[in-house]
Amino acid sequence: MVTVEDVRRLALALPRTEEHLVRDRVKFRIGRIVYLALSRDETELGFAFPKEERAALVASEPQKFSLPGTGDLRHNWVHARMSALGPGELAELVTDAWRMCVPAGVARAHLEDAAGPDAAALPPAPGLDGLRAAAGVFGAFPGVDRSWHALVADTAPGVDLSDPAHRTALHRWLNAWGCRLRYPREGEPAPLDTGLAAWWARHTLPAAPIAALTDREIGVLAAAYADLAALPLGRRGLGPTAAAKALFALRPRTVMPWDAAIATRLHGARDERAFGRHLRTGRAWARAALAESGLDEDALTAGLGRPGLPLAKVLDEYLYVTLSHAPRPRATAAAPAPAPR
Repeated sequence: MVTVEDVRRLALALPRTEEHLVRDRVKFRIGRIVYLALSRDETELGFAFPKEERAALVASEPQKFSLPGTGDLRHNWVHARMSALGPGELAELVTDAWRMCVPAGVARAHLEDAAGPDAAALPPAPGLDGLRAAAGVFGAFPGVDRSWHALVADTAPGVDLSDPAHRTALHRWLNAWGCRLRYPREGEPAPLDTGLAAWWARHTLPAAPIAALTDREIGVLAAAYADLAALPLGRRGLGPTAAAKALFALRPRTVMPWDAAIATRLHGARDERAFGRHLRTGRAWARAALAESGLDEDALTAGLGRPGLPLAKVLDEYLYVTLSHAPRPRATAAAPAPAPR
């Protein structure tokens, strides 16, 4: 459980924040814009939050979050029960609410300073020339997009794992992408099918483009990844590579996937924390590419030679070409081309 003092400490540490007492309610604002407001009895916290995403937030944890009153529904606003929040979650909610109300440059400068060495440790962005070169190599592999286009066609308008046909399509696509997930014989149990259905019911995944992900959304995705990777399939779990690729299939504009080579060579691990760092890397790279190009995502990927694909996929292709496909220093033969994707 968090307190009013926890909220005050976090808010007043953020640039340009001022505290005000308005009609017996503590509020924090930037100029005239309120981004945090406590209820009079201080049991609820109202905070700035994108209104197009709040229904999913409330549905994911109704015991914790609730919609604002009728008069505030037109605003980017949602409520949380103070007794249900932990310190880490409160810090993310306060920071993300503040970011919605300050200029992007102010937010970026503060968050980079606060992140310290961790932010500096993120791998440098490849730049448009690097992305374009990798896209040319990857796009030249024969049939490289065939299975992806088949999955998109079979699951339009998007993969929904409550549908058994979509679970089958995802299984087929994961195997086309190099995963070795056994198909059950007739009459045998289907642990992947039942496991995916149960996992889907447990998680509500963010759908923001990778460049727009918040730290909280990255935490949600990393936790969903860890749960999915541990999905029991007989003697083993689904595993980190298949879990990352499945998350990409479910949220292609949101998740930059990985394989074993990318994960270990870039992050040194394949656990939940490493996957969160991988998504933060993707977010930083996506923002850098969009800023360098001055284009929106669709125009950017088209300009890089991969029209119709999400930026998260183009970033993954860069990593595949430069890390997975590239021979290691002692290699004596070329690495094989990827399976048709």
